[in-house]
Amino acid sequence: QVQLVESGGGLVQAGGSLRLSCAASGRTNSGAVMTWFRQAPGKEREFVAGLIWTGTWIYYTDSVKGRFTISKDNAKNTVYLQMNSLKPEDTAVYYCAAGAEISISSTVYAYWGQGTQVTVSS
Repeated sequence: QVQLVESGGGLVQAGGSLRLSCAASGRTNSGAVMTWFRQAPGKEREFVAGLIWTGTWIYYTDSVKGRFTISKDNAKNTVYLQMNSLKPEDTAVYYCAAGAEISISSTVYAYWGQGTQVTVSS
């Protein structure tokens, strides 16, 4: 089992920044791929960004490229999502997810955090 705990959400004005954190514990070797997803009201959960603990693969969905940065601290078993130039359409609950294979589909990720709300006001 892998436990994931997100933090760092909140309310910010458009153009502002937030940094989300996802602390992993437990059998972290079962979650080689770490990702961020988000889900806005009435919409499906969508992939935002992902990386792997032991390699250089990093991937972003097109809508956040150039604005969001995913990073990791292996010593702390923590993944971050730095979000800059936030837009109202970024408003969603953001989830950290871990799994054994690379995918942008939420269905392949076995481990999920509880989610953290990000609200961007216009």
